[in-house]
Amino acid sequence: MMKGWTRLTVWLLPTLLLLLAVVWAAAAIWFDGPASRWAAGALAAAFALVCLGMLLWLRPHWLAMVAVLVAFGIVLGWWLTIPPRNDRDWLPDVARTATVEMKGNRVTVSNLRNFDYRSETDFTARWETRTYDLDQLLGVDLFICFWGPTAIAHTIASWEFADGPPLAISIETRKEKGETYSALRGFFRQFELYYVVADERDVVRLRTNYRGEQLYLYRIRMPVEQARALLLDYLAEVDRLARRPKWYNALTHNCTTGIRYHLKHLGVGQRLDWRILANGRLDELLYARSSVDTRLSLAELRRRSEITARARAADQDPLFSARIREGLPNPRSPADGQ
Repeated sequence: MMKGWTRLTVWLLPTLLLLLAVVWAAAAIWFDGPASRWAAGALAAAFALVCLGMLLWLRPHWLAMVAVLVAFGIVLGWWLTIPPRNDRDWLPDVARTATVEMKGNRVTVSNLRNFDYRSETDFTARWETRTYDLDQLLGVDLFICFWGPTAIAHTIASWEFADGPPLAISIETRKEKGETYSALRGFFRQFELYYVVADERDVVRLRTNYRGEQLYLYRIRMPVEQARALLLDYLAEVDRLARRPKWYNALTHNCTTGIRYHLKHLGVGQRLDWRILANGRLDELLYARSSVDTRLSLAELRRRSEITARARAADQDPLFSARIREGLPNPRSPADGQ
């Protein structure tokens, strides 16, 4: 009996993994296959039924597993060849891709977004060209944005300069007209990757004043040289995406795992932590790694870092970025945090 149980256990785990692979492949056919929903559904169902039939009736069992694995590999190979594009009929807020030009210590960003919103969908579009002096960089900050569930959040990096407004970059999906974001579809090849390079007031005020989101702003403890290298790595990717688009993925390349990739490029990325995936707890991870002001308790740091009300009140103020930072704990300043 023990021998039979061992044999069952040996086959059970690989079979379960194959079933999960079949489910993923069927979903990939449904989401990324033919434009016709009927055809995509029929293909997905046929694939799943054929694979299930092989696992149930094809013998010996190892041959059934190999056959299903080959079928999965064919779907995966097709899926990996689906090309991203920059020439779709985009929504107006992602219609242009930013480009970057470097001259010495000065960085010029074209197609920087600085929209004036009257509502989430009603706005005056402004695409600007701005130049930033890297010698004036003070550091980098991080916004954590909640729209509902607290386990998952959106993150926005923002670099602060002594001689001008901050430069905010938000890693998002690039949506076509008539398209809305879906977390499930985000695991497939449904959205191109898009770096929103923007005036800070654009990306923050849109979320606090018109989407009703709750925002926290954390000043990050990072040497200026490292913050500069991080910005340059971001901007290099921005410029690459204008020429060679990539796919967004809700698990492997999202707003937070993207930050980790950039840090790894600099050789400063730390080990993967579950709070990078459940990024609503990212501030807890930053606190544990002393990347934020640890002179306060985490609870007090969170309380003082919420900027939702301040952003709503600042609204059209030209000093928007300065006002939302008033009273924020700042680990880069020895006088703060007490």
